[in-house]
Amino acid sequence: MTHHFSWTPFHARLHQTLRQRRLLERGQKILIAVSGGQDSVCLAQLFHDLQKHWHWQLAIAHCNHRWRPDADANTDHVQALAAQWHIPFYRSTATEAIPSEAQAREWRYAMLVDIARQEGYDCVVTGHTGSDRAETLLYNLMRGSGADGLQALTWQRSLGDDLTLVRPLLEFTRSDTAEVCEDFKLEIWYDTTNDDLTFARNRIRQEVVPYLQEHFNPQVETHLAQTAELLRADVTLLESLAERLHHRASDPQAAHQLHRPVLRSAPLALQRRAIRRFLQQQLPSPPQFDHIEKVVHLVDAPHRSQTDPFPGGAIAQVDGDWIRLMPPAIQ
Repeated sequence: MTHHFSWTPFHARLHQTLRQRRLLERGQKILIAVSGGQDSVCLAQLFHDLQKHWHWQLAIAHCNHRWRPDADANTDHVQALAAQWHIPFYRSTATEAIPSEAQAREWRYAMLVDIARQEGYDCVVTGHTGSDRAETLLYNLMRGSGADGLQALTWQRSLGDDLTLVRPLLEFTRSDTAEVCEDFKLEIWYDTTNDDLTFARNRIRQEVVPYLQEHFNPQVETHLAQTAELLRADVTLLESLAERLHHRASDPQAAHQLHRPVLRSAPLALQRRAIRRFLQQQLPSPPQFDHIEKVVHLVDAPHRSQTDPFPGGAIAQVDGDWIRLMPPAIQ
């Protein structure tokens, strides 16, 4: 077996991560999302090599946004990789160029889910790295996010109906994936949209992180990724406690009100989270920090205290032991 010659420390690290975190099982049908950039090509190479140990059934999926003049050639390049490895290849092409980064991401996930469902795959794996995790943390920190946003890039999340998204490379940095591609002489398709500094994330990647590495901490990516990992466990705990609090403070007969004495008995962190859950169910758009704080103030406020209107026109009002959300018509 010549296979052992390609077993690098990177293979060992990924193999161990998958086992310790129980991210994937033996024999699963796995769809690898490959853009053609270094992270996803590194992921595909490592998974192709580990396949013999895990007995996976692998396939490669590529989503063509039609953003760049070379997008079709990029697709052909990924297809050639799949052919070289004898792995099935699926593609999705946008009917017209997608205007924003966020919409492109949504479209991409929707396409991956479609392919996985139609072809019977158990999970989708992506090449997100610890570098992406660090950038996401910085990006959300600057937008005023709480712990939830700072730990947003998790090891796995559900895509609905028994389908899971797994990000196995969160302990790799972008320089690690570059090294793998170099070692294996893998051809990378460079995405020129990465140079467009009108995208906040690109500016963080190209300017902010290198600045922090040079002036503050060469290991900043790894340390921020570890911070996200710690926050992930904190958020999981807080959310499960907040769910219980929300349940206890809710009136089964009237979903639009919360019981103040129950909220009052809980720490502020849980009050905020329970109130956020309540507002998420009641308001037409996701609640902002100041919306949540307005309701928090009502937990101890005098009878008849009320907030100014939320998006959609509803107001929250104190009625004895209850905080009630009043729709515009009733006021």
